[in-house]
Amino acid sequence: MQRSFDIVLFGATGYTGELVAEYLHSHAPAGARLAIAGRGAAKLEALRDRLGAAGMGVLLADATEPGSLAELAAATRVVVSTVGPYLLHGEPLVAACAAAGTDYVDLAGEPEFVDLMYLRHHASARDSGARLVHSCGFDSIPYDLGALFTVSRLPAGVPIALQGFGLASGAISGGTLHSAVNAIARFQEAGRISRQRRAIERHAPDGAIAEGRTVRGAGRRPHKEPLAGGWVAPAPTIDPDHVLRSARLDPAYGPDFTYAHYIVTRRLSRTIAAAAGLGVVVTMAQFEPTKRLILRLRPRGSGPSAERRARSFFRVRFVADYGYPDHRGRLITQVRGGDPGYGETAKMLAESAFALAFDSNLPNRGGGQWTPALALGWPLIERLERAGIVFEVVGPTL
Repeated sequence: MQRSFDIVLFGATGYTGELVAEYLHSHAPAGARLAIAGRGAAKLEALRDRLGAAGMGVLLADATEPGSLAELAAATRVVVSTVGPYLLHGEPLVAACAAAGTDYVDLAGEPEFVDLMYLRHHASARDSGARLVHSCGFDSIPYDLGALFTVSRLPAGVPIALQGFGLASGAISGGTLHSAVNAIARFQEAGRISRQRRAIERHAPDGAIAEGRTVRGAGRRPHKEPLAGGWVAPAPTIDPDHVLRSARLDPAYGPDFTYAHYIVTRRLSRTIAAAAGLGVVVTMAQFEPTKRLILRLRPRGSGPSAERRARSFFRVRFVADYGYPDHRGRLITQVRGGDPGYGETAKMLAESAFALAFDSNLPNRGGGQWTPALALGWPLIERLERAGIVFEVVGPTL
């Protein structure tokens, strides 16, 4: 099918969208046909001028107007969306891409949204050939691809107990805050949707785990972990969901795979403060007046300065214990980079779009909703390494 563009970025004039637009323009291969899309022609054209991208297309589209999104999806091979909170604004574009056979990537870290999109649009995407790949930023590229990077270095056919420890420094934008708070406010509904998805996946030919294999989540209470370099606590994020979904559908993760997911702090006091702060946010998010108070802390469209982003970093360390009781081994790997939420997230999202648009060696999964590891796999790891994100083995012991 002939399309006018290779990649269209929807939400290009937002805080994160502008960073993604800049990266797409600066790193696209020669001859790539790029466009930016949103509601306001003047803002889009001003962004194009700032980028010096005279050949970049400008498309008008609105998340509240399905017809404009259908035209957008029909015009391109790949859609990139930075318009969140996705639970509030994201579904019409996913639906349009699934119907049009257009590949789609986003930054969604909202479990309920991702599960709903599977329930509502996986089947139509499978039929049309559209690959729907959510969470292609710091949620959840370092974790999902880092787990793939790790297990690929282990002996085949052995049980694997994997732990992921995420350490990050940075500030959040208003858009990220709004997405997170809206997701937290609906955690009970998110749990219901997750259970509904799992019940359907167990019987779906492209979602059921192979007979004889076991894949499950694991974890411990907060504790000091020398292998992680500090105190660790279970992290209630979307990342372990993606790691476990990748493991369920890829036999390379072994016959018996467990994954435990933690955040890392340097001192116990920070772990306690983070847990207490999360508890306060969860409570406040359940009531509309207090929820609005939280959202006022950072208005949408705002975000950390370039100087603050330059001081930020992330490191995700994986500890894999593998083998049988009479022959066990350990491997430690890590993924690291700069500003996790914005600089590196823009890179991860743009490179995911490049992979879908231009790489012929991606895993042959066909259409449907897939995790980053299942849809993009090693070709994306190699792209990110060339772009400066480090995937490395740091030893069987430290």
